[in-house]
Amino acid sequence: QLQLVESGGDRVQPGASLRLSCAASEFTSRNYAIGWFRQAPGKEREEVSCISRSDVTTTYVDSVRGRAAISRDTANATVYLQMNNLKPEDTAVYYCAAEFGLLFAVCRSDFFRSWGQGTQVTVSS
Repeated sequence: QLQLVESGGDRVQPGASLRLSCAASEFTSRNYAIGWFRQAPGKEREEVSCISRSDVTTTYVDSVRGRAAISRDTANATVYLQMNNLKPEDTAVYYCAAEFGLLFAVCRSDFFRSWGQGTQVTVSS
């Protein structure tokens, strides 16, 4: 399993933007699929955005589509999740996950074996 290091979570006001980062030494190539998931208190973990290996497929949950963008920076071995126009309902612990060679049509958390420790995002006025 990979060691994933997440960062970028913060407490912000509605309408603000955040960029979450997920770093791993193996991310210098596009061979890994990456998923961002979140879990709010009392709720089940849900997919936010995923990108397959070689960037073949990118998915977003309906609630963030148009406000979020997943991207890779292979030079810095980091995957980002840019979140704009944040809403209180985006409040959750955000986790990144990785799986080598994964292709998918629909992204599911059980596709991924390596997980980060999570980063807290709180959106509140």
